[in-house]
Amino acid sequence: MKPKIRSIWISLESKGFITAEEALDQNTDVIVTLCSGERYAATFFSYQNIRTLTRKNRSTGEWLSGKYFWASDMVLIASIDRASIERVIEELIADNCWPSPFRLLPSANP
Repeated sequence: MKPKIRSIWISLESKGFITAEEALDQNTDVIVTLCSGERYAATFFSYQNIRTLTRKNRSTGEWLSGKYFWASDMVLIASIDRASIERVIEELIADNCWPSPFRLLPSANP
């Protein structure tokens, strides 16, 4: 049985409106709450944001001067906007890949 989504929280939305151009170079945490109450988290990065972070790390010396980058529960996407994130999540569910790139969060009511 495929999971049913109750809500999707996107941390970047708390910062207010971003333009379509800005959405091409962002990263954001995403929490998906299912109707069952289970909550899953992942961090979405745009492809451009990885390039931007690599450039920054080369100049600051972080991550061996940009020689590597990783993030747990990372999903790469062209644009960081709600519609694109929702499409990716729907695709993961449709392809029976849910919740592979996400981590299960501890229950709020242990």
